[in-house]
Amino acid sequence: MTTALIVVDVQNDFCEGGSLAVAGGTKVAADIAAFVEGELGRGTDRSFDYLVATRDRHIDPGAHFNATPDYIDSWPRHCVAGTQGADFNPAVADLPFDAVFDKGAYQAAYSGFEGTIGGDDGGEGLGAWLDAHDVDHVVVCGLATDYCVRATAADAAKHGYRTEMLLDLSAAVSPDRVPQVVAGLQEAGVVVAG
Repeated sequence: MTTALIVVDVQNDFCEGGSLAVAGGTKVAADIAAFVEGELGRGTDRSFDYLVATRDRHIDPGAHFNATPDYIDSWPRHCVAGTQGADFNPAVADLPFDAVFDKGAYQAAYSGFEGTIGGDDGGEGLGAWLDAHDVDHVVVCGLATDYCVRATAADAAKHGYRTEMLLDLSAAVSPDRVPQVVAGLQEAGVVVAG
């Protein structure tokens, strides 16, 4: 089995102090970094073969940005391309990602499977990249549990990958929704751990 760890949207704007901060985002960033560094330190015995990341990288996503957001379908401006808010949180910024997939330049995009290497310039998509590297098992973590992590894990399962989501390496916009999110992912065939 070939495994990829997918780190979803661990960006400054989604961590404390950012324009769309998720409570616990900074801790999740540090915990993911510690997990990855620990796994890489194990050498060939690590639990994943590839390390990839997704990023929101908005240019003009239309109604996704709203001055009076509903925090369901519309949001404050966040992760605008070329801003510090769109950068990875410093805890994960230097991790040795094999590929980074940007999403959401001109429309809302929650799933990492909507992203491409280099964003909207026609680069390789996440699914094509995973297939080209013979990945059949994905492990998903990051920000936020109830949006981009959920969407990425659900799409991975829908695309036929054996899929796990690491709850303890993720944080939610609305923590009270996590049981519902977990139930939905399990129904979709995702193994939820942590």
